[in-house]
Amino acid sequence: MSSDSDPPSGPDLRAGIAAADLPEGAMLAGHVGDEAVLLTRQGGEIFAVGARCAHYGGPLAEGLVVGGAIRCPWHHAEFDLRTGAVRRPPACDGIPCWDVLEQRGRVTVAGRREPPPVPAAQGSAERPGVVIVGGGASGHYAAETLRREGFDGAVTIVEAGPDAPYDRPNLSKDYLAGTAEEAWIPLRPEPFYAEQGIELIRGTAAAALDPAARRLRLSDGSTREFAALLIATGAEPVRLPGEPGQRVYLLRTLADSRAIIAAAGSARRAVVIGASFIGLEVAASLRARGIEVTIVAPGARPLEKVLGPEIGDMVRALHEAHGVAFELGRTTRSIGRETVTLDDGRVLDADLVVAGIGVRPVTALAEAAKLTVDRGIVVDRFLETSAPGIYAAGDVARWPDPRSNELVRIEHWVLAQRQGQAAARNMLRDVAGRRSERQAFDAVPFFWSRHYDIAIDYSGYAPRWDDAVVSGDLAAHDATVSYVANGRVLAVATIGRDLDNLRTEAAMERGVIHAG
Repeated sequence: MSSDSDPPSGPDLRAGIAAADLPEGAMLAGHVGDEAVLLTRQGGEIFAVGARCAHYGGPLAEGLVVGGAIRCPWHHAEFDLRTGAVRRPPACDGIPCWDVLEQRGRVTVAGRREPPPVPAAQGSAERPGVVIVGGGASGHYAAETLRREGFDGAVTIVEAGPDAPYDRPNLSKDYLAGTAEEAWIPLRPEPFYAEQGIELIRGTAAAALDPAARRLRLSDGSTREFAALLIATGAEPVRLPGEPGQRVYLLRTLADSRAIIAAAGSARRAVVIGASFIGLEVAASLRARGIEVTIVAPGARPLEKVLGPEIGDMVRALHEAHGVAFELGRTTRSIGRETVTLDDGRVLDADLVVAGIGVRPVTALAEAAKLTVDRGIVVDRFLETSAPGIYAAGDVARWPDPRSNELVRIEHWVLAQRQGQAAARNMLRDVAGRRSERQAFDAVPFFWSRHYDIAIDYSGYAPRWDDAVVSGDLAAHDATVSYVANGRVLAVATIGRDLDNLRTEAAMERGVIHAG
């Protein structure tokens, strides 16, 4: 999490440094009073910005400058060097900047400037505005982007769940492990939405969509007219076959995470069904609470289909080193009050059972509205559905990936936020009648997964590959794995090499990377 409590290091930039100590392209971490500041020279100009990412406090001095912006090494948030404004998620807020003076061979810093805030707007209801169905990663970031881009019309988020938008990745990580307070989970404080003129409707589902009339009916019987609409309904967990009420916890929502935490209070032994990212992160979090954990999964290795056998073996060894037991090549036959019976007849003791066996997109609203649905809501390169003015983003959207030349649906938090950002910009152009200015969505997919103190970063998309080329030492948690097909690098996973991952992402944005 955030390192804000760590004392700043490096030189006092108010006193200054020798200009020769900051050559072109260099980044230097220092401080102004108690605040950590990053100094960098780019294109002959010197910039001073906050040294910590506004997302989780990542060290920006270990990041990468691309196109006048600094990217965080942890989760790839991007900030404008000149203004501090957030350019790309997962950060919601920008970072501060300072004025820089270079004279007589010295560089000094003063004059702190805050990043530009999200502009407030009243959200006039006199004419149809933008309606967003779903308050997850895509929906929340779309609403913020509309305001950041100057849209002053009505913005409505319709969220079926009871909570305001929150940090879903944390539910299986620090929050579940007990090292993150619940106060950290909301993406914005409660008053934020009213202050920005964003109508946040919670606990109410979208019941019916009429694309021709541009009208959405809600489960409480009310309706909302719209000029543009975003479907960001996300995905729902796949449930184990069996009777309703089976003693199995799922993890998708804040309520799910709270329920697991409550059950963990009296549990000594847990069985996690599924060696997915969620299943493995749950296992690590339960181990942090001192609970014995066994993972049951049908595959030969955890994560093998996504990351290959090399990382799969590393992940298994990492979890085993932390006391997790694996029952691989196995499924469950039945789940009792205090036991789980495997398909080979063996019985595992289990005070707590959590299933993480995948998710499926929530497409019912789109299907009923006769939008094109094929294993997700099909969208074009602008994220627009088969109905003009209606967009889809996030886990529910199936979009044309320009690098694989395939329609893909990718369940990544950061990608969902970036799609929400892109969809908002295109909806804004729709509302303004500037469809010719719409921008195709072509961001490189990125995700991270944390296991104990080891993070796996992944950039790109490789549904299939001919070879997984390992550089470095996976056992020492210092390696890069490149997924290659037909001589092209489709994706890269890194462990302990954050900067390498940032560089790969930037290279993929510029074009094809050839192996070797």
